[in-house]
Order: sequence, then C-alpha cells, then structure tokens
Amino acid sequence: MVRLADWISATRPKTLAASAAPVAMGSAIAFGEGLFHLGTAITALVGALGVQVACNFANDYFDARQGADTAVRVGPVRAVASGLIAPRQMCAAAIFVIAAVVLPCAIVLAWRAGWPFIVLAALASVLAFAYTSGKHSIAYLGLGELFVLVFFGPVAVVATYAAQAMHWAWAPAVAGIGPGLLACAILSVNNLRDVVSDRAAGKRTLAVRLGVRFARAEYTGCVIASVVLIVAMAAWYRHLPLLVAAFAPLTLVGPVRRVLGGEAGAPLNDVLAASGRALLLYGGLFCVGWIR
Repeated sequence: MVRLADWISATRPKTLAASAAPVAMGSAIAFGEGLFHLGTAITALVGALGVQVACNFANDYFDARQGADTAVRVGPVRAVASGLIAPRQMCAAAIFVIAAVVLPCAIVLAWRAGWPFIVLAALASVLAFAYTSGKHSIAYLGLGELFVLVFFGPVAVVATYAAQAMHWAWAPAVAGIGPGLLACAILSVNNLRDVVSDRAAGKRTLAVRLGVRFARAEYTGCVIASVVLIVAMAAWYRHLPLLVAAFAPLTLVGPVRRVLGGEAGAPLNDVLAASGRALLLYGGLFCVGWIR
C-alpha cells in the first residue's frame, strides 16, 4: 500500500513555489488596480498548482520509464523509479489531477472571464504530459527552460490578472518574466546536478547539449536578470517600493558562488532548495512592493 507521505513527496513540494509566486503576483497587480477577486485568485492558484503537480507526476512516470531516474541519479528519490509507487498508479494520478482539479478550475475561470481559459488549461494539461513523454519531448530536446520561462512566468501572471481584471495588460506580462527567470534558474541547477544521468539516458537538456559551463552561466544569468528586471520596473513605473523584491534573488549570492565555483552532484540539492525559497520570497516581496 502506498503511503500518503510518498504521494506528498511525489508532488515535489519544494518546487511548487514556481506556481504559487506568479499567481500571487498577478493577484497583487489586480489588487493594486482595485480589481482583486478572492475566489478567482484561489481558483487560479489551485489550478496552477494542479498543472504543476500533474506535470511532476507525469515526469516521475516517464523519466522512470525512459531510464532517466536510476541509481546513478543524485537527486531526491523518485517514487516510480524507487518502487514506492507503481507506474500505473502514478500515471493514473497525473490524469486524475488534470480531470479533478485543473479542468474544474478552468471551467470556473472561463465562466467568469471567458473561453480562453479552457484553451489555456487544455494546452497546459497537454504540455504537462508532453514535457517528458518521450525521447522527443520538451525536456529531452532541451526546451525545458523555454517552457518554464513562458508558462511559469508571463502566462501564469497574465492569466491570473486577466481572470480578475477581465482584461489583458502589459504590466503583468513584464512582471511575469521575473518568476519565469527564477524558475529557469531552478531548472538549470537541477539539470546541472543530473547531467551525468541525463546524458546516459539520452535526455538532452541544455546542460547536456551545451555543457556544465553553460549551465553554471545560465543559472547565474537568470538570477542577475531577475534583479535587473525589478530595478527596471521600479524605474519605469516610478515605484521605488518595488525594489524590495530584488532582495529575494540577492539571497542567492552564496548559491551562485557555489555554482560558479564548480560544485556538482548531490551538494547542488541545497542550491536547488535555496532557489525555490528565493522564488517564493520574490513573489511575496513583489506583492508587498507593488501594493504599497
């Protein structure tokens, strides 16, 4: 019998900031315009988390099936590869989350703000499975960073804002680049840590394609760019309180030094955790700075 703790672990809780932060930011922008709608914000958050959990379940299933999760891997234990959860159970769980969580949330959002939310949910659900579903999937072709930047960045922030404001705007799209960059930083250090096992499994991430030196530069560049973006937004909107959000990526000075210093393998798990915390903090501080 599968333990509840195994299912919770399979959701990869430390990574869920990638969904929560952009939703919070989109809601904060709506709040600043007097358009905040609590029920819609909660629905958007549940739907976004549902997409990510389904993606994580599918990733666990497909990576084990394709040999990317093996004894060589130095990251956290994966449920299917370690035998804690049966492959069929994991695949069924991913489908269940889409059907029972994501689609109902999409229907609620569409009822309030229009049919594009059904299309967006359907696209996100398909891509959640397409991310690691084969040797020609998003992650295996080295397109993971692009996927993460777009969907855990501008798309998530803009969609959350639009569902409450009932219209689209540029500010959420620009703001969304920040969490997208930090989500890319998380993925880049994950791929740096797993570069040996990914190469053996034919998973051609950017770290595999372009080398560990590129992955280290990518992580550093994403962190720096997220600071530059906040400074630019604060200047453009003449809203200095927004600068408080720059504190979040600055907490990664130590992890950046470790990555540039050549750290590899299991020690990068600490960098990964720190990056997840920084993303969550970024979202929270952005909300504080934007609303003030």
